[in-house]
This record gives sequence, C-alpha cells and structure tokens, in this order.
Amino acid sequence: MACRELSGVIWVSRFPGSVSLSDLAPPFQDYANAFIDALKAAGAVVSIAATYRPLERAYLMHWSWLIAKAGQDPRKVPSTPGVSIQWDHQDDEGEYSSERSIDAAKAMTKAYGIDTLAIAPALISRHTARCAVDMSIRWHGALGILSADGSHVCIAEGPKTGMNRQLHMVGATYGVIKYNQRGQDRPHWSDTGA
Repeated sequence: MACRELSGVIWVSRFPGSVSLSDLAPPFQDYANAFIDALKAAGAVVSIAATYRPLERAYLMHWSWLIAKAGQDPRKVPSTPGVSIQWDHQDDEGEYSSERSIDAAKAMTKAYGIDTLAIAPALISRHTARCAVDMSIRWHGALGILSADGSHVCIAEGPKTGMNRQLHMVGATYGVIKYNQRGQDRPHWSDTGA
C-alpha cells in the first residue's frame, strides 16, 4: 500500500483548478465568453473564481467539507486513484483523534473557500466536465445588457449581483444557466444549471 499523507492545508495547492475560460469545453466555452463579454460591455464587473476542476480536487473538496461540516467519519472515507491522503489523524499516543481529523478538514475547507457552502461540493459536477464557471458579478445603477439574440435588456431592480433573476434570464439566452438545484451556490453558472 502506498504511503499516505495526512489531510490538511498542504493538499489545497495540489491538483489545481482553473480560472480560465479557455479550459472550458466547447460549446460552453463560447457561450460563457459571449455572456461575460456582454456583461463587461454593459459595465458589470466580473471576477472568475473557478472553471475546470480536476476530479482529484473535487474529491478533496467534497470529503473535507463532509468531514468538517456534516460529521462524516474520516476513517470511512473511500480512497480515490491518485490521491494518497489519510483523512484520519492520531493523537500523541497513536490513537484515532476525531478532533485533529476534523480540524484538518476544517482548515482545508477554509483554504478552498468552501467553508460557508450549505452543501458539499460534488464529486462529479459540471466543473469536472469543463462546463461550469463560478463568478461574481456586480454593477452600479441600471445594467443595460444585450441578450444573445441582440435585444437590449435593462436591469434596474436589485440585487445588482449574479443573484439577479432578470440577469439569470439573460444568461440563459447565451446558454449560461444560473445554478438552479437544491441549496444555494451563489457564484455557479453552467450549461445545465446543475
């Protein structure tokens, strides 16, 4: 059996994800580029936090969140190919330490920026399929934006963020669908809304 390394913040820099739209799969890459170009042309500020997420990174994010936030027993986390992590920590006497294990998972979720999520990041997602983008969007005043068919849409009501329902309708015309599953994932847009 391969030597395993204890969980903790050291894992967060491994299996890096991407913030580049060029790492998205076609045709979603074109859709996301067009929507973001329309947002910027309208004066919105767009900040991309994630696009493609390797399966290994998704595994680390998923299980660290479940240990830290949902009471998952670190001793029962399944392994995955290519990730030699040991989720269960020991105390100074060599006995299993729930506290150390959970503290390491909490440190990971904080470093990943997922410690405030209401649900665990998915093992398989539109990010791992290269068909999702996490982005923050904000603007001041009214947002005059072109939909994909070229019609002008004026968004005067708040919120003046990516959570604006009228903006969700504009994004859909580009094939960029705001997250619409259970829970809340404020920055997430994808080709399916999942």
